[in-house]
Amino acid sequence: LDSLLQEIMAPTVQLSRMVANTRAAFLSGKTRPLAWRMSQLENLLKMLNENEASICEALGKDLRKPKQECISLEIEFLRNDVRGCINNVQDWMADYYVEKNIVTLMDTTLIHYDPLGVVLIMGAWNYPIMLSLGPLAGAISAGNCVIIKPSELAPASSSIIASLIPRYLDEECFQVVEGGIQETTALLEERFDHIFFTGSGPVGKIVRAAANKHLTPVTLELGGKSPVYIDSSADMEITARRLLWAKCINLGQTCIAPDYALCSKEVEVKLVEKMRSLIGEWYGNDPQKSPNLCRIINNRNWERLHNLLKSTKGKVELGGETDSNELYIAPTVITGVGFDEPVMMEEIFGPILPIVSVESVDEAVEFINKRDKPLTLYVFSSNKATQNAFKTKTSSGSMVVNDAIVHLSVETLPFGGVGASGMGGYHGKYTFTTFSHQKSVLVRDFSALGEYLGETRYPPYQDWKVKRMGLLLKNRKIPKCLSLLPYLACFLLGVASVVFVNLLANKFHWLE
Repeated sequence: LDSLLQEIMAPTVQLSRMVANTRAAFLSGKTRPLAWRMSQLENLLKMLNENEASICEALGKDLRKPKQECISLEIEFLRNDVRGCINNVQDWMADYYVEKNIVTLMDTTLIHYDPLGVVLIMGAWNYPIMLSLGPLAGAISAGNCVIIKPSELAPASSSIIASLIPRYLDEECFQVVEGGIQETTALLEERFDHIFFTGSGPVGKIVRAAANKHLTPVTLELGGKSPVYIDSSADMEITARRLLWAKCINLGQTCIAPDYALCSKEVEVKLVEKMRSLIGEWYGNDPQKSPNLCRIINNRNWERLHNLLKSTKGKVELGGETDSNELYIAPTVITGVGFDEPVMMEEIFGPILPIVSVESVDEAVEFINKRDKPLTLYVFSSNKATQNAFKTKTSSGSMVVNDAIVHLSVETLPFGGVGASGMGGYHGKYTFTTFSHQKSVLVRDFSALGEYLGETRYPPYQDWKVKRMGLLLKNRKIPKCLSLLPYLACFLLGVASVVFVNLLANKFHWLE
């Protein structure tokens, strides 16, 4: 019994020791200098450049991911993210000076970016390289130590991350933990300074509950049913191409994949025909044989998607073929879908596109607003009023007009959910700030003028002090030119000193 207990407790003990050692590395201060951050980022980029073929091979084993998707949607995406960090980290680290009020005009007020400490990044299986290492670049830029937990559902990708990280990055500051539920549970018992999780809503709730025990802040990148609205003003050929591509990359296993479409019957007919032609053009007469389609990650997810297809009361216009031996689900379009069908009650996360009939923008907006806030929302329309209606009358993590998924390539746009689709955001500088504490700093000297401006705070309290304090502290728009007041005051004081000395010299004949 003792040996069994020791075996069960061993992972927990090892992980506790790992976290403690990583925290000791952070407390040593080695992660704070710019030079250390730059060297780790350059090594991370070197890792991606030198191991492209091996990473593609791992993604092929886990998801049968085509080489082009491996490079463009995972490796090259990461390279650009790391390059952005290298190019900007020095500016991001710089103190940010903020506006002052009258009482603090003589002071220095700024925001200093402190690293949080030891952070946990929990990756996802659908983009197992990008979603594990994307947040890592920002965490390094912010000066943190990181423990990475790749998804066990993508074992080949998890294995290559675990083998490459210690070869290229500081072994004291970066650790990779492989394993399943037991290891994840043990990790979540530890205290971290931030947890960054990408995955499903149910698991996100577990992560947040565990974080609450230590008052640990979290970033939750979840998902949801991202809707698409299409009206008759859209270019149907281009709309079909962009929408089908976004639905079929990674075989629909993308958190921001279009989940369902809302359009009129007239638009529906045109859209289906365009997609029918495109599927044949892109994937051939038998898409299952195409090298350009991934596979579903495992049997459990395949079975879930298969059951969604079987349960629909709508009409399968395109696709519908499945093969459990290959974990294959054909790109599928369903029309006449009911609002309360299973396929409309959960995130699909596969190559199935239900189309729901609506007759107006208002009806589509109402349909979306009655459901959980999605991670993103897509609108295909040339009508500016329609575009603006969805922008101002709905709530979603992001919104794209006349395309899909491409907003992820813009690092100056934060990516994240709202409500049930997640909390917090990242990409570019937003990842840096996610993993930083914005420390408020005020620096004051011992000058007589500064003391005069603040003397009304001291006892004995009197009415005139209250009035003066209210006048000085009143929130008002101060002209930017007044920020030069301290320099002007010093200049005038210098001039006055020269004049005063000259007067004394003349009076006492010092210069004679």
